Amino acid sequence: MNGTPANDPSVEGRSPARARLLAAADELFYAEGIHTVGIDRVIEHAGVAKATLYSLFGSKEGLIAAYLKGRLERRQARTYRALEHIESPRERILAVFDVLASFVNEPGFHGCAFMNACAESKPGSAAIAAAEESRAWTRTLFTDLAREVGAVDPELLAQHLVQLYDGTLVMARMDHDPDAAVVGRAGAAALIDASLQSSTAVGER
Repeated sequence: MNGTPANDPSVEGRSPARARLLAAADELFYAEGIHTVGIDRVIEHAGVAKATLYSLFGSKEGLIAAYLKGRLERRQARTYRALEHIESPRERILAVFDVLASFVNEPGFHGCAFMNACAESKPGSAAIAAAEESRAWTRTLFTDLAREVGAVDPELLAQHLVQLYDGTLVMARMDHDPDAAVVGRAGAAALIDASLQSSTAVGER
């Protein structure tokens, strides 16, 4: 027994066919694009019937949404694991860039799945909605961490950190630079220190 309720929808959704479809979508959509890859390639790669895909996800848009949701959930899990045992607020922010460094140096890195999907998608699509959710989480994460570190303006520091985070992803992808996250981390450290100096100056007035 793992303590998870038998009627938990997260468990009920883990059918072998669903897992194979998501694995196929994750591999193909990320490497080649959500609209470049057609449904027939996904189901062939997954080894399931087309009817199964529509039964589980309703449409290709539903599969795209599930693929991107899985990407976000894995990023969240990696980040929370990294932060779990770090007490220093400053180091917690920098740890986010350490997680990013691991990601951009993985074999098969093709940039940000959400940026890639948005480049192919129209307003109002499942991909745009998923990207907005991902960006909202990133902004909230950095804002919370900026408050922890004692920034005089947490929202502004978070905005700068998000911009660095995005720039790191683009540099790693477009310039094929394995040290992009190292540069991003150094920039984040400088931003944090500048923000803390501003906080000290405000407190001394």
